Amino acid sequence: MKILVVGGGGREHAIASALSRNTHTTVLSVMAKRNPGIDGIAGRVLLAKETDVPRIVSFARENGVDYAFIGPEAPLEAGIVDALGAAGIPSIGPVKAAARIETDKAFCRDMMEQHAIEGRPKYRVFHSLPEAEEFIANHDGDLVVKPIGLTGGKGVRIMGEQVDRAGAIAYVRTLHGEAVLEERLLGEEFTLQAFVDGTHLVPMPLVQDHKRAFDGDVGPNTGGMGSYSMPDHMLPFVTKPDYKKAIEIMKSVVAALERTGQPYKGILYGQFMNTADGPKVIEFNARFGDPEAMNVLSLLTSDLSEIVHHIAEGSLLPSHVSFDTQATVCKYLVPDGYPDSPHTGDPVLIGPHDDTLLYYANIERLNGGLVTQTSRTLAFVGIGETLEQAEQAAESAASAVKGKVRHRRDIGTQELLNRRIAHMKELR
Repeated sequence: MKILVVGGGGREHAIASALSRNTHTTVLSVMAKRNPGIDGIAGRVLLAKETDVPRIVSFARENGVDYAFIGPEAPLEAGIVDALGAAGIPSIGPVKAAARIETDKAFCRDMMEQHAIEGRPKYRVFHSLPEAEEFIANHDGDLVVKPIGLTGGKGVRIMGEQVDRAGAIAYVRTLHGEAVLEERLLGEEFTLQAFVDGTHLVPMPLVQDHKRAFDGDVGPNTGGMGSYSMPDHMLPFVTKPDYKKAIEIMKSVVAALERTGQPYKGILYGQFMNTADGPKVIEFNARFGDPEAMNVLSLLTSDLSEIVHHIAEGSLLPSHVSFDTQATVCKYLVPDGYPDSPHTGDPVLIGPHDDTLLYYANIERLNGGLVTQTSRTLAFVGIGETLEQAEQAAESAASAVKGKVRHRRDIGTQELLNRRIAHMKELR
């Protein structure tokens, strides 16, 4: 079986690693820059923009690819799944129309409203700058300002946390009024990812990501500084009714897309805020999260290649998917200055990391060594019977890296987790 992985980040290294566990699977790769980890796995590599759809389709056809696994969101928006499908190559990823659940935030909110799907916050969609400014100025309470299109996880501004009312108005001006304005939700975030074959949805372990750049959840938003999961695949501030409701929301979304002639196949990522009233939808993504993919795929004990086959065939069952019952902690190392002014070209020396899994991200091999680029550099995933064991392994490996890079030391610590639990108790 030949499977083409599109994308060159840490998420895609995790996907390629999981696929390669099947010795009968040949992994091929398309990536804009050569990821050292993927490069060591892939039988053939095409260095190209991940949105260069015609070139990717040609590469897939020339190499007799059976399936494609789409990592990032940009090629989904570019219609790569549609084009590959027209060439007879099924993909793990939704067609362009269904991918709008991520690529068009207005579409997502309106779809949830039209189909009366639970968990939706109060919202308004704006295409007029004067109207958006007036709404912010006169609204009683804090708002979340979201660009309608893709922003790489860095485009949201939250009143009362990141900006004041004047700052929110200034930000919506940069968007020229093309924005979704939502009520600010208070609670604890969690991620629920699932394999979807168009009809059936099989959930993965819950994960909590950490977007803020620095320890203590301060600083600007990033693509994600790290994440953790628990041995029971739950999170201590998410009750079983909360979890069940989140799954039902995601099933309702899949059913709604199927009814409207846009069946969803691939990975559905639900970002939820667990509030005093239960889980509310922050957003959906049409692919694995990064870093969350590294947590769940590191635990996957079933054959990802077979899961790919069942998704493509529309025959996915819960029995096809299994995960090890251990905790994981993922810690990303990032270049100095990240995310606002990342410094590039600095050498990185990896230290001892025998007790972790290493996933390369935005890093280049140059003159026999590794050097930083403009985004997140590499990640370590610690795995253990307890969260403490997993965190210690990840922290030991991350701390042993030498170079002008840094990481968040508090991710996966009991102290930070206790704050999450206490915050949820205060709300309820």
